[in-house]
Amino acid sequence: MSSSADTPHPSTSDQRTSRKLVILSLASLLVAILLAAFGYGFSAENTNTNTTAKLFGFRRLFGTQSAAAAVLKRDSSTSSAIPKSGNTMRTPVYFLSHGGPNIMYERDHPAYSKLGEIGREITTKVKPRAVVVFSAHWQAGRDTIQVNTAEMTDLIYDFYGFPSHYYKEKFPNVGSKEVANKVLDALKEAGIKAEGVKRGLDHGVWAGFKCAFDPDSNPLKVPIVQVSLFNTEDSAQHYRLGQAVSKLRDENILIIVSGMAVHNLRDLQFTWGNPKPMPYTTSFDEALKDAVTKPPAEREQAMIDLLERPDARQAHPSFDHLLPIHIGAGAAGDDLGKRLWTLKEGSMSWAQYRFGDVGDNSLL
Repeated sequence: MSSSADTPHPSTSDQRTSRKLVILSLASLLVAILLAAFGYGFSAENTNTNTTAKLFGFRRLFGTQSAAAAVLKRDSSTSSAIPKSGNTMRTPVYFLSHGGPNIMYERDHPAYSKLGEIGREITTKVKPRAVVVFSAHWQAGRDTIQVNTAEMTDLIYDFYGFPSHYYKEKFPNVGSKEVANKVLDALKEAGIKAEGVKRGLDHGVWAGFKCAFDPDSNPLKVPIVQVSLFNTEDSAQHYRLGQAVSKLRDENILIIVSGMAVHNLRDLQFTWGNPKPMPYTTSFDEALKDAVTKPPAEREQAMIDLLERPDARQAHPSFDHLLPIHIGAGAAGDDLGKRLWTLKEGSMSWAQYRFGDVGDNSLL
């Protein structure tokens, strides 16, 4: 049996080599963990989704724009390299009644859960490669549409008088220059003046989306491009706007329009704490359903006639929250409209609509 004196001691150079191997092993392990955490893949099927996954991963970790922007700078691709999809069906069109920012906290409100159901339908059944969204809270020019071309989009807290924590809310998202340019091209092809701008997402998008696409339980991991309305109350003009972007649906790009089926803030003082609907809430909500569900050949005129109803100005003192559904109806083309759900509550209606189908396995 050999004694300790017979065992050769490692040289200094051998010790340094061993330490280097240990350090390299630990570094490799750390890199592997980071790659797994942020969805960096090396297979061919992951190539197109790498950058979007990185952006969402860094936003979850750091919660800042700078970290995600750093990824853009050192990667030749950007979030505009949106993931491709094997889905060859035309995407449906959704109209979401988004409510006020308080809906994010009212988890026992029926609209909160309904928005969540629609969001899960979108992420599990529709599976779009990107979302183009029109919100009642962004009106551009009388004859000009603006399209958000920003790759990194912050949130706009365009509401007043709420508790301070409302203004600290986050909703992880990225934009896409590729999709924004597709929108701009489609509008110009239709003869509609359009320009790209850099802007955040207003609460007509992110507050409702936070209910529909909970970042923890049902994240929407695709780019979001917001487009403005016209700064008019011309329903036919907005219907044509929808028709102009309809072809995006053939590329698995989902169109969502966000407003309210009935929206009278002035009468909230009379209905606060009393869910009984105002007479005009009931009558206009049903008239909207009748117009939206008309055969496509009759729908445009029915939608235009809505604004001439005697209860229209009671249901909508300003038509900004109604006109998004005219865009949606225009984008629907030959697809039928369907009211998925409604709740008439005081001077508001939470009706949610879908144009087109998602198949027999729809959650709704």
